[in-house]
Amino acid sequence: MNQNRFIRGLFTAIILLAFIAGCAGTPKQESAGEYVDNSVLTSKVKAEIFKDPMLKVFRIDVESFKGTVQLSGFVDSAKVSARAAEVAASVEGVKSVKNSLIVK
Repeated sequence: MNQNRFIRGLFTAIILLAFIAGCAGTPKQESAGEYVDNSVLTSKVKAEIFKDPMLKVFRIDVESFKGTVQLSGFVDSAKVSARAAEVAASVEGVKSVKNSLIVK
């Protein structure tokens, strides 16, 4: 009876560990929680860019992955590109900014 209980407990522990490991993110894939966090981060950065009078006239695309924000799109000058990166970096939760904006 004790042996059955031990085996059942061990089996349960293995199943739980497999389940937890399956929910973890990897270097190239986000976990469910990271996906939600990055969606919120993307929204915050977009809102800050739209609030900035210099930037709101441009269509700047924002994507986030594991706290790194990528900016893409077209802008009129290097000054605008630098300002967009500065605004994005100022948002709480942003670990780094990859500025892929193209000056046309």
